[in-house]
Amino acid sequence: MSVGKLGGKSNVAGARDLRVKVKKAGKLKHSSQLWLERQLNDPYVKRARELGHRSRAAFKIEEMDDRYKFLKTGQKLIDLGCAPGGWCQIAAKRVGLEQGKGRIVGIDLLHVDPIPGVDLIEMDFMAEEAPALLTERLGGRADGVMSDMAANTTGHKKTDHLKIIALAEAALEFANGILAPGGFFLAKLFQGGDSAELLKQLKRDFTLVRNVKPAASRPDSSELYVLATGFRRKPEPSDAAPTD
Repeated sequence: MSVGKLGGKSNVAGARDLRVKVKKAGKLKHSSQLWLERQLNDPYVKRARELGHRSRAAFKIEEMDDRYKFLKTGQKLIDLGCAPGGWCQIAAKRVGLEQGKGRIVGIDLLHVDPIPGVDLIEMDFMAEEAPALLTERLGGRADGVMSDMAANTTGHKKTDHLKIIALAEAALEFANGILAPGGFFLAKLFQGGDSAELLKQLKRDFTLVRNVKPAASRPDSSELYVLATGFRRKPEPSDAAPTD
């Protein structure tokens, strides 16, 4: 399994703008002040606004796909935890939705403003009826399942790692039921999390598994992504050979 940090093609991170300082006002917490300063001074956030991207996350999937080429014209994709829609925006262009090619279904607890060609569902992915609805709306097997889902953090490192691993495992369970042979799975993890069992499953069900840290991920973040390609579809029960 390879581990790498993407970069080199984009000059976004190299932008040298004057740093903006936020003066504390009213009841603004120090942590909120720091978050606001980081947002105002983040070159990816600024560039995302300039390009009309929904979020800086758009650059993450752009960088990963530029290197590993998992998004292809005409694919059918599902985006789990798609708000605010940055991944859907990039994927829509790369599969050719504007030309009537491919299909993308996105789901999130939060409302997502319409994205041309993308079928959006406002629902908790963990809801009992969600997997069946996603499968129905996609209209067939998926070429890829993407998950940028992240649970609300508690501040307790071990607990937060366990929560995001649980989300990734739920996403993988869904992916195993809908992916077409050769399909891909892309999900967010955290470095240092207890992901051994998840990686074991991925290596069993996919030809190649990579851990990837895009340059667009903040340097101080433990966020990383697992990209599994070449899904090896398990035979359906109906395909099993009859027994005496």
